[in-house]
Amino acid sequence: MAVTLGLDLGTSSARGVVLDPDLRVRATAERQYPLLSDRPGWSEQDPAHWWAAVCALLQELTGQLAGEEVLGIAFSGQMHGLVPLASDGGVLRNAILWNDQRTGREARIISDAVGDRELIRRTGNPAITGFQLPKILWLREHEPERFRRLSLALLPKDWLTLKLTGEAATEPSDASGCGCLNLEGGDWDDAVLAAVGLDRSILPPVRPTGSVVGRVTKAAAAETGLQAGVPVLAGAGDNAAANLALGLGTHRPGLGSLSLGTSGVIFAPLDAPEPDPEGRVHLFGHADGRYCLLGVTLAAGGSLAWFRRVMMNSASFERITELAEGTRPGAGGVTFHPYLSGERSPLLDPDLRGSFSGLSLATGPGELARAVLEGVAFSLLDVADVMRRSTRLTGLLALGGGAASDFWLQMFADVLKVEIMRPTGARDAAWGAALLAQHGVGAREGSGHEPGTGTVFRPGPADYRAARERYLLSRPASLP
Repeated sequence: MAVTLGLDLGTSSARGVVLDPDLRVRATAERQYPLLSDRPGWSEQDPAHWWAAVCALLQELTGQLAGEEVLGIAFSGQMHGLVPLASDGGVLRNAILWNDQRTGREARIISDAVGDRELIRRTGNPAITGFQLPKILWLREHEPERFRRLSLALLPKDWLTLKLTGEAATEPSDASGCGCLNLEGGDWDDAVLAAVGLDRSILPPVRPTGSVVGRVTKAAAAETGLQAGVPVLAGAGDNAAANLALGLGTHRPGLGSLSLGTSGVIFAPLDAPEPDPEGRVHLFGHADGRYCLLGVTLAAGGSLAWFRRVMMNSASFERITELAEGTRPGAGGVTFHPYLSGERSPLLDPDLRGSFSGLSLATGPGELARAVLEGVAFSLLDVADVMRRSTRLTGLLALGGGAASDFWLQMFADVLKVEIMRPTGARDAAWGAALLAQHGVGAREGSGHEPGTGTVFRPGPADYRAARERYLLSRPASLP
């Protein structure tokens, strides 16, 4: 029996999957690591923590194999982060993550240097605080000594590939979230880089998604339990890998996905690179070699985690939804704006902050809980409304931890006015990375991996119109 391995480098943990040729999961493992945030708006991690987690995870996975040959391994991972390396390969500082908001000034510098519309035309996106390019400019401005030593800027999952193989590379689904990849050309945009005074030499070569980057070195084999020489393939950004695992691509027109993790994401596949003219939702490469629209609210499950910790004495997610179910749509007039980390799509404002409004003496825990759930749903309705101007969404497959709640998924169906479907089987970004490895080593051709559909949530009679109007009127910014 021959297998492939997929590893997903998440924001809170790394997860690994062993997949056999019949797409059965043979083994899984997970390891956690800390998030570092010592200033408001900052979000960092130590790559050494990632590597320790990945080594332990791979040792556990390979220990569960019973003589199976590992044909290949691929990573998926959190996008946009900056791992700055010196010429000797040493990490110069903690990685700056996707949800870090320190680079507002640098994003404006890029916008002024290139022009918003020209940047969207060339890269599919405006300058965003979370993207990697503003982080490189921040390093140049605020840590000049480290910038002088900068030899290579890598994305998180690509640094892990480097650790396994000694080879630096990236691929379009993740590189398109850097802010300087020309999507049509599929390579770094020299005009954008020149406009901000950078050279492509600090960026890795762009390889096709799923292509072989290198092979596991003897040193990496000793640390991970893998056999030296195993092919390591260019993986994909986490959302692209997860949606590949769901079979989402142009062969399933109109079907997208709703991801409810720390952030909330709506994903819609596209045939051609057609950005939103105002850049309110992202245009990225997809893991199938095509393209996708991606709209992100930064604090979906993150809002619930904050609410649980600060107001509910760390009550369970199930307890919070139970309280919310005991109240009516509209949360008794209470509105929550989930801008705890600023907001991405479609407001593109890192300085927004979350809020409750409409509180009264009659407000109880149930109304607060429902308001949080509704606020996240309304923030993703903002995303869906923009996407519907350029693509037709007939249904959404639900994934992520928040998709475990029937109550929340029914709320999304009612608010978004679209069918929400929970797929059968556990298919996530790590599963998608293992599938990419199968394709990359020639163990699988074509798609043939669409999951079945479990529970379907259809728009019902619940009326959220008044609550939606309050949400729009009380928000700290209007839609662009």
